[in-house]
Amino acid sequence: MLFLQYMQGLVIKSTGSWYQVQTEQGNIVDCRIKGKFRTKGIRTTNPVAAGDVVDIEMEDDQDTAVIVNLHERKNYIIRKSVNLSKQAQILAANLDQALLIVTLASPRTSLGFIDRFLVTAEAYDVPAGLIFNKLDMFSDQGLELLGEYRNMYERIGYPCYQVSALERTNLADIQQVLHGRTTLLTGHSGVGKSTLVNALIPGAGLKTGKVSEASDKGQHTTTFAEMHPLPGAGYIIDTPGIRELGIIDIEKQELGHFFPEMRKLLNHCRFYNCHHINEPGCAVINAVETRAIEPSRYDSYQSIYYGNDTRI
Repeated sequence: MLFLQYMQGLVIKSTGSWYQVQTEQGNIVDCRIKGKFRTKGIRTTNPVAAGDVVDIEMEDDQDTAVIVNLHERKNYIIRKSVNLSKQAQILAANLDQALLIVTLASPRTSLGFIDRFLVTAEAYDVPAGLIFNKLDMFSDQGLELLGEYRNMYERIGYPCYQVSALERTNLADIQQVLHGRTTLLTGHSGVGKSTLVNALIPGAGLKTGKVSEASDKGQHTTTFAEMHPLPGAGYIIDTPGIRELGIIDIEKQELGHFFPEMRKLLNHCRFYNCHHINEPGCAVINAVETRAIEPSRYDSYQSIYYGNDTRI
């Protein structure tokens, strides 16, 4: 087979076996991976992800190309593969930030799931924040709970936003945060991710789905990770809804470093190798007891430490 052209491009869509790559000239080319590409010790189910910069060679038909080289990533977001416990899935690469879309009902996003997302972002050097959606559905009691969640995470240092994608409430706040940046948007199916993208990008035309009344879970409307250019500047990387978020490649002794409020206290524990579980003189445990650290955050720490269930 003859290869006639060599170009650099940006992976804008990953379908598993084929990838869409936007070249520097603005052309979109359907690409596959060169066979040997999968044998370089890459332990992920998808060696290439949306947001990757790659080199491609056009095939002799000039309609398709082969990805022959992956450029070094500045960062990425990864999760444990649901079906293959020893492998992982890269959700997106080369991000300026990652935002988790959260709903407190229909469907409910648990604090444990939020914390797993934030730990993953910390571990892979991706600035993270939370978008609380479906503001139009909140009762007075729900708004009070939302305020408690926002206060907790903003105190830790994570920016939080509250919107109604359906009614376009506070949409300007999100537009400002996204402008000029490459942003991963993720969350459970049914949290309104596609509705939000459609509101932010006129003409995006993403399918939206309803939440099942029986299971209180959303239906998958996004099948593959895909980059969408924002009006003005920047990209959104939209991913399929996530039900589970397994933590991978984080050692137990390192886990506390990825909880910012714990990280500040690590040098104050009696033992330099403290795991913050039952050691005497642990500054983290003392902070939990005085509520300087939220008990729910420590519960998440223990859940990840012991490798407990990754579901919602």
